[in-house]
Amino acid sequence: MPEMARVCQKLPSDHVSDPRQDVRAKLMASGLQRQVQPGHRIAITAGSRGIGGLCDLLAGIVDAVRECGGEPFIIPAMGSHGGATPEGQSEILHRLGVSDVNAPVRATMETRELGKSDNGAVAHIDRFAFESDGIIVLCRTKTHPESTGPLASGLLKMCTIGLGKQTGAHQAHSHGLWESVKAVPKLQLGASKILCGVAVVENGYRQPVVIEVVPANYDAFLEADLRLLTFAKQHLAKIPFDLLDLLVVDELGKTISGAGMDPNIIGHWRNSDAPHQPNFKRIVVLSLTEASLGNGLGIGMADFTTQRFADAYDPYVSYVNLLTASEPEGNTREGPVPIALPSDRDAMEVGLFSALPSNRPRVCRIGNTARLDEMWVSESLLSEVSGNAKLEILQEAAPLSFNDRGNLF
Repeated sequence: MPEMARVCQKLPSDHVSDPRQDVRAKLMASGLQRQVQPGHRIAITAGSRGIGGLCDLLAGIVDAVRECGGEPFIIPAMGSHGGATPEGQSEILHRLGVSDVNAPVRATMETRELGKSDNGAVAHIDRFAFESDGIIVLCRTKTHPESTGPLASGLLKMCTIGLGKQTGAHQAHSHGLWESVKAVPKLQLGASKILCGVAVVENGYRQPVVIEVVPANYDAFLEADLRLLTFAKQHLAKIPFDLLDLLVVDELGKTISGAGMDPNIIGHWRNSDAPHQPNFKRIVVLSLTEASLGNGLGIGMADFTTQRFADAYDPYVSYVNLLTASEPEGNTREGPVPIALPSDRDAMEVGLFSALPSNRPRVCRIGNTARLDEMWVSESLLSEVSGNAKLEILQEAAPLSFNDRGNLF
């Protein structure tokens, strides 16, 4: 491995300084008190991505519901994650810190069927949410690994996949995800007690930069998704190199991206037949995030990994998610584990060797595809760093440090 320098990428840093107070105040200003009566049981969605400020956002929504006299509870809204079991989905929320939010978590995989939507997908909704007196949909609006169109992750997708649980998620994917995202919420919003949406946009440091309360009607949800996605794209950080011999990714997981590592960052050709742009010849993934609960979907887009990733990978949990998300024109490339080497050093050296690099290899190491404010780059990239006003060298190039097991410190 070549010597590596630590580099920072300067990203827009504006953010909401107090997400808890901000969302509470906006909910109260939106007229929540007219919708929530004393004793009303209010379901609040919590997804598996670990969005920036998740616990503060949930706490602020809980505060607002209690201020109205309601009884808030949190429901996992994550399709088939956690092995598609109530226990697994509750455990994901626990690992994301949601246990520290002063509201109970109620998890079920049971749904209520709401009818067939315009594209043929049957709409479903979490049973506990359906039986509640009201639902508040919390989501993050951002690009999605499988979307190149005007819709991506947002309120409509959280309704379709999150509230739909595994059964609804499978229905949506099998009829074409984005057509379903446009069709299914029309039934959900008409047949359930959704009170409003809370849409969040993150900056490149995974901090909330926009928090909006959106009225519970289809047109408002669609408008917010389209508008906020345009804003979110302004905060999407990229790896600032188009050609690498080796990209090292410290961690992959469902807490980072629906694809484990975002194809918008590593290149859509990794799970499709798209052009090799950017062209990262080899990718090595070192570990799986703990809150993914063994779901290593996306590792199939890497070329090599480590034995510690393979040990953390749960085939059942990963395959349930992979098969639930089957698309008519899709594939299963994201699922299989590639060659697993004993240590970080082995995985990186074998990955670099297989790329057939020149004597000045182009290597970049990142924490994960959602945090690109810092990275480590080989000496051969430093001239490009110097010529990029958004990049700054924090530490000069030095040999990588490994422990006695060959893993990075």
